[in-house]
Amino acid sequence: MLDKEFKYYIDNQDEIVKSYNGKVVVIKDDKVVDAYDSNEQAYFESIKKYKLGTFLIMRCSPGSDAYTVNFPNVIFA
Repeated sequence: MLDKEFKYYIDNQDEIVKSYNGKVVVIKDDKVVDAYDSNEQAYFESIKKYKLGTFLIMRCSPGSDAYTVNFPNVIFA
């Protein structure tokens, strides 16, 4: 659903981290539109401005750990 925004983050992660490391960024239309200190703040401020499902909220940090989830003891069948 937000594949385009997620791809933008991954493709531009190094540049985004230089400007927003440690912040929670809001990505919409292939750009960072806002940055906040918490997920909650990013969410509640963003829903005032944008329709749900049209923006991505990401904690900005270097490396693939920023967007990778591991399920060490789960088997998917």
